[in-house]
Amino acid sequence: MRKALVVGINYYRHGPGLHGCVDDAHAVESVLERNGDGTVNFGVKLLTGTGPTDAVERSHLRDQIQALFAGDSETALFYFAGHGHIEATGGYLLGSDARSGDEGIALNDVLTFANGSRAQNKVVILDSCHSGIAGANPSTPSTAELTDGLTILTASTAEQYASEKNGAGVFTTLLIDALSGAASNLVGDITPSSVYAHIDQSLGPWDQRPVFKTNVKRFISLREVQPPIELVELRRIAELFPTPGFEFRLDPSFEPERSAADVGIPAPDPLNTATFAVLQKYNRVNLVAPVDAPHMWHAAMGSKSCKLTVLGEHYRRLVAQGRI
Repeated sequence: MRKALVVGINYYRHGPGLHGCVDDAHAVESVLERNGDGTVNFGVKLLTGTGPTDAVERSHLRDQIQALFAGDSETALFYFAGHGHIEATGGYLLGSDARSGDEGIALNDVLTFANGSRAQNKVVILDSCHSGIAGANPSTPSTAELTDGLTILTASTAEQYASEKNGAGVFTTLLIDALSGAASNLVGDITPSSVYAHIDQSLGPWDQRPVFKTNVKRFISLREVQPPIELVELRRIAELFPTPGFEFRLDPSFEPERSAADVGIPAPDPLNTATFAVLQKYNRVNLVAPVDAPHMWHAAMGSKSCKLTVLGEHYRRLVAQGRI
């Protein structure tokens, strides 16, 4: 019950064509179809405009957008890469047959379909010029009009162009990176907000600026990937650190490695070394930090301790509350 309409248009019959939009659409289709473990994610319908015999006409595109948001699916996602246009009446997405900007599909229409949809979650992702106007009322552009469950992510503001680099959209390249795992949390979920954060952090103040608008009670996962730490190990965090601020005491028996110079140091304890391996994994993902020692090895060999970071305390609470 998760469906996506992915559109990439290079060919424009009456105007300059684009180069990377079709490849971008194929890349988005590929990453959305399956989760990181190969399980089915979105059912994707792909529309591409590559030339005169493979065009995406305005009427067909409009029908497909309307069909996407019809019904009561769990999630309906619309991705568009192609020419965009803006004027006093609002923004437009251009089909292959557009003769002028206002012959495109009005973004107001796209938002009308999405706002009126019975889908639980609606996601609109636009890699087109001036796409940041999506969701705004032309008469009061500072006000977004989004119904519950709708999220909009665009490549640029209403005033900016969306750039291509090395034959691909700058925005979509970062979007693919995010969905491939760069934006995942420690349980492997990739949400619209984490995608936006990844793109936002990757673009400087002089670059095109992505726009994120949402009206949701909870973020959905757009894709699931292999988490950086096994969930069974992550769930031990509340066992190893039972209370806030708890310091886990270490000693040399936790460290499995020994050198010839380590004479008189207690031998490794298999149970302790197994626990220490988990603690080191926590350290690598910024959940745990050594106390009064530069590294976890020094903490163990110096009989120091380790404690949760702020992020670690957050995940300890989630585990303790049964939310992971």
